[in-house]
Amino acid sequence: MWPDRRILDLLDIELPIIQAPMAGSVGSEMVIAVSEAGGLGSLPCAMLSVDQARNELGIIRQRTSRSINVNFFCHRPPAANPARDAAWKTRLHGYYAELGLDPEAPGGGANRAPFDDAMCDVVVDVKPEVVSFHFGMPERRLVARVKAYGAKVLSSATSVDEARWLEDQGCDAVIAQGYEAGGHQGMFLTDDVAGQVGTMALVPQIVDAVKVPVIASGGIADARGIVAAFALGAAAAQIGTAYLLCPEAKTTATHRAALKTAKDNASVLTNVFTGRPARGIVNRIIREVGPMSEIAPEFPLAATAVAPLRANAEANGSGEFSPLWTGQAGALARELPAGELTTRLAADALARLHARHSPA
Repeated sequence: MWPDRRILDLLDIELPIIQAPMAGSVGSEMVIAVSEAGGLGSLPCAMLSVDQARNELGIIRQRTSRSINVNFFCHRPPAANPARDAAWKTRLHGYYAELGLDPEAPGGGANRAPFDDAMCDVVVDVKPEVVSFHFGMPERRLVARVKAYGAKVLSSATSVDEARWLEDQGCDAVIAQGYEAGGHQGMFLTDDVAGQVGTMALVPQIVDAVKVPVIASGGIADARGIVAAFALGAAAAQIGTAYLLCPEAKTTATHRAALKTAKDNASVLTNVFTGRPARGIVNRIIREVGPMSEIAPEFPLAATAVAPLRANAEANGSGEFSPLWTGQAGALARELPAGELTTRLAADALARLHARHSPA
C-alpha cells in the first residue's frame, strides 16, 4: 500500500512513521504506544543514566514485542574552559540577582553524555531492533558491537556531505534533518547554522547522493508532510513536535501552553540552553541573550549556568528560561494519544497518496 517499503522492511514496522527521540519529552509510555500502533517508537537516552536507560528499556520490553529505537548523542565532550564558563555566568548574573539566586552555587543540567561502552553494554543486553545517533556516529568498535547482534543503525544528516559520511560509516538508513526541525540540529561536519538546508531541498539531494533509504525529518507534522516526504524520495518520515501534546509526552505545562499558541514564526535556532544550535520557541532568555551567543560554553556545558534559572522559573509557572523545543510546524500538533495520532497520520497519508494516483 505504501509507495516505498524499504524502511518498513528494514526496520520491521508497519507504518513509515518514526517518532523522533526528543530527550526530556519522551519516555517509555510514548515509545510503547507508537510501536504498538505500528510505527517506530524511539527512546532518547542521551539524558539518562545507565540504570535509567536499562529500567526504561525493561518497561518497554515487558509491554511490547514490536520494533523499538534507542537514540544516543555521540558528541565529543568539550575541554574545560573556565574563562568561558565565567564569562557566561557573568552574562547571566542579572537574572540570578532578579530571581534571588546565588550565582556561586553549583549549577547543573549539563547531563548529556555521548554513547560509550557502558551504554553499549545496555544496548547489547536488551537488543533493541534499531539504534540511532545524533551528531554523527560513535567509535567504529561500538557500532560494530551494536550491528553484531543484528540492530539496524540510523543517524541524522543536515547536509549531503554528512549523509555520504554516515553511509560510509555503515548507517543502514539516513535521517535527512531539515532546518525546520525542532530540538538540536544534528550537524557534525560544520557548525555554520547559516548554511543549513530546509527539508524540501535537503531530502531529494540526499536521496540522490546515497544508496541507503532516507527518512525525511523537519517540519513534518501531518499527513501532508508525510505525502511530501514520499514525493521527495524518502521512504519514511520522522515526526517529533506533533507528539509533544500527546498525553504520553513528558512535556511540561508551560511548554504545552506555548505550543498551543505557537505560530509558524515562533521558533528560532538558539545555542543559549546547551551550547549547540537547537530550535525552540522564543522566550525571554532567547530574546535578551541570544538566539546565538558567542560566549555560550560548548555543548552541553552552557546548560550548567542556565539550569538554576530554569528550575526557579518553572517552579513559579514560567517558561522564560526553559528550552521550549519545537519545529516550525508546531501549530499542527494535536492533543491525541500517541498511538491514535500515529494511526491517524498513516491513514490520512495513505488516503492522500491513493487520491493522487486514482484515475480522474
